Amino acid sequence: MEFEQILKLIERVSESKLDSFSYEQNGTKLRLEKKKQKIQINGLPDMAAEQSVQADGSREGSAAAGSSDSEARKSGTEIKSPLVGVFYVAPSEDAEPFVSVGDQVKKGQVVGIVEAMKLMNEITSDCDGVIREVCADNAQAVEYGQPLFRVEED
Repeated sequence: MEFEQILKLIERVSESKLDSFSYEQNGTKLRLEKKKQKIQINGLPDMAAEQSVQADGSREGSAAAGSSDSEARKSGTEIKSPLVGVFYVAPSEDAEPFVSVGDQVKKGQVVGIVEAMKLMNEITSDCDGVIREVCADNAQAVEYGQPLFRVEED
């Protein structure tokens, strides 16, 4: 199986409602599995406070309510992860971040890296603007389509 085929499988499983996927051919085995996290919010009854965070980052549960804060955070253009991997804000541990909140960016400028299967994939800005939010932490595992940055377009 070619690397590109594996990446396409990862994307398709991430976008689907499948919880796991197994593939075996000529002694090669591949298993993809989505994990759900439980979140406990203090001060609320257990049943109302538990939320399931899905692989796409959306939440299901009765405690998730829209607020003006979450609406404000969603304004601007999102730069999303094009694949599943580990997000990095800088080219190395001791290097300066590619961008920080308040930085001016140009379309095509490198703003971060997502490591997938030991390959470093540069993440570039889709537009000219100002970085308003870094949505993922350094060295955090990210999913396909997960917002990494919010940019206020010029």
